[in-house]
Amino acid sequence: MNKELIFLRTFAATAAISSSFLFFSSFKGNGNQQFETIDVQRINIVEADGTVKLILTNSGLFPNGTEKINGRPTNINRKKRAGMLFYNEDGIECGGLIYDGEKKENGHSAGLSLTFDQYDGDQVMQLLTTDSQQGDERYVSSSLVFNDRPANESQEKTAEIMQELAGLRKSDPEAFKKKYAEYQSQELIGGAPRIMLGKSRSQNNGLFLFDDRGMPRAMFYLDKNNNPKLEAFDQNGNVTSSWPENN
Repeated sequence: MNKELIFLRTFAATAAISSSFLFFSSFKGNGNQQFETIDVQRINIVEADGTVKLILTNSGLFPNGTEKINGRPTNINRKKRAGMLFYNEDGIECGGLIYDGEKKENGHSAGLSLTFDQYDGDQVMQLLTTDSQQGDERYVSSSLVFNDRPANESQEKTAEIMQELAGLRKSDPEAFKKKYAEYQSQELIGGAPRIMLGKSRSQNNGLFLFDDRGMPRAMFYLDKNNNPKLEAFDQNGNVTSSWPENN
């Protein structure tokens, strides 16, 4: 009886080891593996040296907070959303695709954003759509936006500055304004939209141009009643000319 037990235990152990070997060895080859369906919460696409180049993730594992990617901190306050993030050869985030949508108590909220960043900075191009409804009121806006970014900004420095300014905003609003202007003059923070092509929240469809402060300076669009309009503005937002003149 003892000999039979020893034999069965040896057989079971050998079978387990053999199964494990076959399972893991099937993934060691250089050939491509083929699957019909894969259910996964997050995939990190990496280079041979381990540098993350692309992340595809659900909302729960979206990187933020204390998680680091390529040894760099992630955005602490960024909302978790399903999507993907792009990283350049230096391991710095350089854009991404995020989306969401859900029913609210009296409507819904949905959106999608595809962005491409300035090197070690924030977005310089964005494809954006938002759809929100509250009761009988629904607003849909879809646009392609081009932005100017500060010449000296960096993602890590910007995060430090934003934390500092957040504290000042609550404790000393005047000091906040002074410090913000100081960092802006050093081209460490700021930036402004320059071109928007698409539908505005006012349901105007057209081309919208902004100056380097982000102030609207020219618009050519069809309004929600399909009337064509061309407008120009001064630096304070006052209309300087418009077409047709009778509008």
